[in-house]
Amino acid sequence: MRRLLAETLVAVTLLCGSLPAIAHAETFDVAPGGDGLKKAIAAASPGDTLRLLPGHHQGPVVIDKELIIEATGKPPAEVVGNGIGSVIRIEAPNVTVRGIHVTGSGSDSTNIDAGIYVAQGADNPIIEDNIVEGNLFGVSLHGPKNALVRHNVIANRNDLWLNNRGNGVHMWNNYGSRMEANEVTGGRDGIFVQLGADNIIAGNKFAKLRFAVHFMYSKRGAISDNLSVGNHVGYALMYSDFLKVAGNVTVRDRDYGLMLNSARKGDIHDNVVYGTQDKCLFFYLAAKNKLHDNRFEGCGIGVHVTGSDANLVGNNAFVGNRVQMHYAGTKNYEWSIDRRGNYWSDNPAFDLNGDGMADTAYRPNDIVDWVVWRYPLSKLLLSSPAMEILRAGQSQFPALYPGGVVDSYPLMTPPPASRPLPEVPAEVHWEEGQADPAS
Repeated sequence: MRRLLAETLVAVTLLCGSLPAIAHAETFDVAPGGDGLKKAIAAASPGDTLRLLPGHHQGPVVIDKELIIEATGKPPAEVVGNGIGSVIRIEAPNVTVRGIHVTGSGSDSTNIDAGIYVAQGADNPIIEDNIVEGNLFGVSLHGPKNALVRHNVIANRNDLWLNNRGNGVHMWNNYGSRMEANEVTGGRDGIFVQLGADNIIAGNKFAKLRFAVHFMYSKRGAISDNLSVGNHVGYALMYSDFLKVAGNVTVRDRDYGLMLNSARKGDIHDNVVYGTQDKCLFFYLAAKNKLHDNRFEGCGIGVHVTGSDANLVGNNAFVGNRVQMHYAGTKNYEWSIDRRGNYWSDNPAFDLNGDGMADTAYRPNDIVDWVVWRYPLSKLLLSSPAMEILRAGQSQFPALYPGGVVDSYPLMTPPPASRPLPEVPAEVHWEEGQADPAS
């Protein structure tokens, strides 16, 4: 037994002696000026930390090994590109870029020139606490998994035509990534997600954009607790399934606060849409979604519905919209969940039994609405005897009602808003699709 133990100890000793020594990660300060950062990256070992001292560090640079690159001091160190390509390009997994001011990308949208570009296969990147401004795209995640982008201030170029601008965070084919507590202003879309699944967008603020959040062909994503102010569209959910959209606020967006275009099987709840110039909510070919406990207030149109089937809609509040609903189809849809409908501020109903629901069903559109939507010039006749005859005839012959939404259990009082509105600006100036005259 003693001989066996001795032989085992000798074997372990020999094995350990043949293994290479494990390198210890080190931290190096990088002085500003010249191509010092590029040389420091080339000389560093995987796992090292490069601390950028305040000043101007020349880009572009490529990070091709696991590194932490962070700035020290205030104002933060700048990594400045030369106007060609991306300023910082990450091509290795487990890279962290923290606390840096990044500017000076190229302007080639085909190559997605960005302040920080993360290539496919460079999984688990952490991009946090940076100021990324004056670039075409802010942060581009071109296929990495499990990315974390948080607490960044991103302000892209606005001196281009709107459709030629880049997105604040541009995501393609990402899985399990999280965009959290960023502030995005300027550029095209705040956060653009195409393909992939299980991505989370939470607690961000968006202003002066086309779309605050834009989902395309994605699954099982979550959009929660974000704020959109003064954009063309707040939250655009397109061709995407199983999305969870909760606790978001949109204030004075231009076209739509919340848009579901061919989105299916989502759960949309506890959102607040306020003061959209055109439509609070746009349902277009959206199917099998559950929409509940939201508040749509002060918009031109509360909800526009086109060709959207099998959605469950209940316990929402439609308050003070100039027109509650635009629907001009022929099918009938019941909007209630478990015998509980929605609140409609223009519903002149009674609740004689005191159960909190109106005694009669509510129809947001009548035959006059049907005529006006199809023949806009008929608005000139809204106060005419002809229109009054139509309304009177419809009240006597319910079969004359056009297809549309029927709420059989409308609420007498609005459910309490789950999210208070932030300070509401008196007016906003939406970004137009033209170059800045000063550029």
